[in-house]
Amino acid sequence: MRDILLTPQGSRIARREYGSLLSALIDQPQNPALRLQIMAAVYVALQHWEPRLQLDTITINSSSMDGSMVIELAGQRNDGVPVSLSVSTGASNGRY
Repeated sequence: MRDILLTPQGSRIARREYGSLLSALIDQPQNPALRLQIMAAVYVALQHWEPRLQLDTITINSSSMDGSMVIELAGQRNDGVPVSLSVSTGASNGRY
């Protein structure tokens, strides 16, 4: 899931559609409209590339100090096993 979200769409040569639009959104001014766009980008990417997952919640925590965001995901796999993941979009994640 982390790879899907942190891979910019269009960056994979053989699979241009793979990934999410998250990288295009993280440098935008943080406001309620952006939070909704990020939630939609996360949901669409995971529904398309990880159909074995059913998301229940997407929570976005942002830092006004450095502009980083932590996206908390909770849901379950199709077999009923609970899943939770925290994805950081800040410089500390090593990708951006």
